[in-house]
Amino acid sequence: MLFKELHLQGIKSGNINLAFRRWKKASVKTGTLVKTSIGLVKIGDIEIVDENDISEEEATKAGFKNKQQLLQSFPSDPSASIFKISVCYHSEDPRIELREQSDLSDEDYIKLKEKLQRLDQFSKRGDWTQAVLLTIQDHPQLHATGIAKITGFEKEWLKLNIRKLKNLGLTISHPVGYEISPRGKLLIEKLTGKS
Repeated sequence: MLFKELHLQGIKSGNINLAFRRWKKASVKTGTLVKTSIGLVKIGDIEIVDENDISEEEATKAGFKNKQQLLQSFPSDPSASIFKISVCYHSEDPRIELREQSDLSDEDYIKLKEKLQRLDQFSKRGDWTQAVLLTIQDHPQLHATGIAKITGFEKEWLKLNIRKLKNLGLTISHPVGYEISPRGKLLIEKLTGKS
């Protein structure tokens, strides 16, 4: 479930506690923790509503000026339902603490290496993890289009898979581009034998 940055800031401050989506079926479950740029957002109650039952106050609590602006934000798909979703800020992103680790034990290194090998093994594009990590290291804050040109991987595929590296605490995402985290630098040093 994606949120606009403006709405995320409202969720973190507590000013926004609702979200509305037009979906064919719910793409989140109650109790789910969604990773976002502000940290973890918790999904609360989810219910299907009719657009006539949405109040002006609820539209405001979802971060819109009024109900009309909210309704205009929906894709025009009459076959989809409108879901009203309670949301709240839960906690900082646990990947932040992970990526800032300044020590990588031999055990952690072996586990990380195995996870990267699995990502390579189950990818239709073959081995990619080390090539992408080294490209990000050599070109900090380069956008996905640039990384795609260097590595030969497709941009949207790359963005999805760099997120997997981020989940392991190895990369940091910026508004534009990526960089290797302190934990990622330690891993690359061990992988390449360079310190």
